[in-house]
Amino acid sequence: MLRFGILSTAKIGRDNVVPAIQDAENCVITAIASRDFARAREMADRFSVPHAFGSYEEMLASDTIDAVYIPLPTSQHVEWSIKAANAGKHVLCEKPIALKASEIDDLIAARDRNKVIISEAFMVTYSPVWRKVRSLLQEGAIGELRHVQGAFTYYNRDPGNMRNIPELGGGGLPDIGVYPVISTRFSTGKEPSWVQAITERDAEFGTDIYSSVKADFGDFELSFYISTQMAGRQIMVFHGTDGYIEVKSPFNANRWGPEEIEVTDRGHSESRIIRFQDSRQYRCQAEAFARAAAGEKDEIVTLEDSRLNQKAIDAIYRASEKDGWEAV
Repeated sequence: MLRFGILSTAKIGRDNVVPAIQDAENCVITAIASRDFARAREMADRFSVPHAFGSYEEMLASDTIDAVYIPLPTSQHVEWSIKAANAGKHVLCEKPIALKASEIDDLIAARDRNKVIISEAFMVTYSPVWRKVRSLLQEGAIGELRHVQGAFTYYNRDPGNMRNIPELGGGGLPDIGVYPVISTRFSTGKEPSWVQAITERDAEFGTDIYSSVKADFGDFELSFYISTQMAGRQIMVFHGTDGYIEVKSPFNANRWGPEEIEVTDRGHSESRIIRFQDSRQYRCQAEAFARAAAGEKDEIVTLEDSRLNQKAIDAIYRASEKDGWEAV
């Protein structure tokens, strides 16, 4: 059993990742740390976790854990991932693991130096839904892929929310723009070479709140928009010469809507719906990470993969400042 320590009491950990780890077959949470000991103790008691720490450093120095899950504000991901690796702990860090692709080089060095795993928590890559999309594309279920279309939006103007604070790594592209990119790259095995983009920023917060993006993958294009100040929507569609695949609840599986893939033929005369009762993508993520930490062969998100994804996000920001195409 891989013993996890949770670095902070952040909401995504409380609501999604901690319950998933506790539900997993090959890992367990043995410690929770917060800069406020009372908050750590409260969360530890809630999830029947034996150890609570009033500082992150104290937990990293403890022999009660083998790995850490990091749901800190984005601006702190690189710093604490390196500190955890230097303490000899495996690291599962929330996305985005860095705000620049170049920062991931330091993470790769820390991983290799300490002989640990550092992985970005892209839960969609562990989902049975997305693995089915990948297999359908590989089987040629829709013929030759020509276009991918996506959207991911929500409405949030809370000035105290980290997503609206630039100093904490806030902004729409780091928070949700990464998802259409990683899911397209994961399911097709292809990389974008050029991007075009329009991005709008909030006059008060200074964060990017809307982006419309076109990415050239060579054989096909990806077009998507994301926003932190629009009515909520999630969709991904893979359109080929012989049909298309629509992913109904692509990112917030189950919480957003039905976990379904609809495959429609060229003539729009036949559709089949593939349903997933409960993909448990966060549990799948925890179990795959634990197997990899134990030395077993398993498909996890590598830092090299994270660097490629962040290169695309970096290019989108650059493209937003000019007309025309920007190289990834």
